[in-house]
Amino acid sequence: MGALKRVTNKKDELEEKTCKNGQIKVGYQGVEGSFSEQAMRKYFEEDDISSSSFETFEDVFQALKDREISYGILPIENSSTGGIGEVYSLLRKYDFYIVGEMCIKITQNLLGIKGSKLEDIEEVYSHPQGFEQSVEFLKDYPHWKLIPYKNTAISAKYIREENSKKKAAIASKRTAELYHLDIIQQNINFNQDNYTRFIIVSADFDVTTDADKISMVISLPHKPGSLYQVLRYFAENHLNMLKIESRPILDRPWEYFFYIDFEGNLQNPHLKKAIDQIEKKSNFFKLLGNYRKGRNINQ
Repeated sequence: MGALKRVTNKKDELEEKTCKNGQIKVGYQGVEGSFSEQAMRKYFEEDDISSSSFETFEDVFQALKDREISYGILPIENSSTGGIGEVYSLLRKYDFYIVGEMCIKITQNLLGIKGSKLEDIEEVYSHPQGFEQSVEFLKDYPHWKLIPYKNTAISAKYIREENSKKKAAIASKRTAELYHLDIIQQNINFNQDNYTRFIIVSADFDVTTDADKISMVISLPHKPGSLYQVLRYFAENHLNMLKIESRPILDRPWEYFFYIDFEGNLQNPHLKKAIDQIEKKSNFFKLLGNYRKGRNINQ
């Protein structure tokens, strides 16, 4: 358990990571109006922040590595379409930690320039998650060309710049307001309880006193029963597993990293014992964080 450095409360942690002018440096992927930016505003709503936007998820991690920012906020899972594999992989690659999370309700909308109608559209731009979450709506328009973009808000900004009725974007209502676009069709996501979980990432491992959720990543010997040998520790120690996500290990076909979330606080000695048992059974082990579970937020 060498990764566990200290226990703080959130106020102490934020005070340590402020600029000289008292602002907290936070980074997110996308542009103003993105869901990541909205999640950032919600999580840090009581704090004075200095925010920076980045083009890709990895750019956020690189900025953390270079100490340009103290926290990054990234989407990691959607309730309709599942985990975001790239973010899981970057967490392991950069050896950073989850220190908080925020779950916000996502409403996807079809946006176009002023006066656009459904019959005008030929091309639709959005992040792949925007397309996946709106797949049932899009089935009714098979002639539309779907063009993936790095971010829903960036796609909306592009539509505004192109100023063509033939082009539309799938993005948020706030993005429509920011870029002066019409909402051609609202609430097009097939799941009306559509939430995305965002994680707050730091280069430092800090456990807050109210932490109640733990994340880890492991890999296991490629032999029968190895996953069972680990999972039984959860039952034997009465640990409530919240999620398990597998990601392929590059250059090792059909072998996987397992990302596991479960309830608990590392100050519990029984829980620490269980984690020690899991670590001994693992080929690779990393504690990703112990933090406060995020509640669902309706925007």
